[in-house]
Amino acid sequence: MSYKVEYTSKARKDLKKLPLEIAQSIIRSINSIKDDPSPHVKKIKGTQKNPLYTHRVGEYRAILYIENERLLILVIEAGHRKKIYRKY
Repeated sequence: MSYKVEYTSKARKDLKKLPLEIAQSIIRSINSIKDDPSPHVKKIKGTQKNPLYTHRVGEYRAILYIENERLLILVIEAGHRKKIYRKY
């Protein structure tokens, strides 16, 4: 079973701000993990109730919420690794 990928409005804005080839590589990378995201993501510490995950794409990261019951990967935001973790 393949997961469905959805993007929040924040994630869409973040991707539009990035250079085109980087944004495209992030989108391709997220689409490539649709079959089984678990080995490709890392849980963010401090998010126990609704765990968030990070997906690494070179110097950039995508913050994801994975809902296994509905087979959904929700992309919350994307950006450079220097700035992306400040809220979490």
